[in-house]
Amino acid sequence: MPDYVQVQVAVEDRAKAAELARSAVSARLAACVQIVGPVTSTYRWKGAVETAEEYLLLIKTTRERSVELTEHIRREHPYEMPEIISLPVEGGLGAYLHWVDEETRRGPESYGRETGG
Repeated sequence: MPDYVQVQVAVEDRAKAAELARSAVSARLAACVQIVGPVTSTYRWKGAVETAEEYLLLIKTTRERSVELTEHIRREHPYEMPEIISLPVEGGLGAYLHWVDEETRRGPESYGRETGG
């Protein structure tokens, strides 16, 4: 069974969050993206403490596809240095993890299969 990860990234508005989610799933770089928010983020940036309202994306993918996903997010993200963190999935429902694998598989062989979230 392949290794799975959950990638998290925050963006400044719901529209950009939805755009990133749709583009990642459409490119088969992610099986599912959940958008949480708004959340309040407090961080130090260029010497000042900042607080901002953001939307958090929780992205389910395989470890194999996570490098391409990171590159995709980096290209499409409006921030100079976005938070892109990949967390290992230590377990989960086997059928769900199989679905993640199928939905992130390259090529047309997995098109048209059942989906879930």
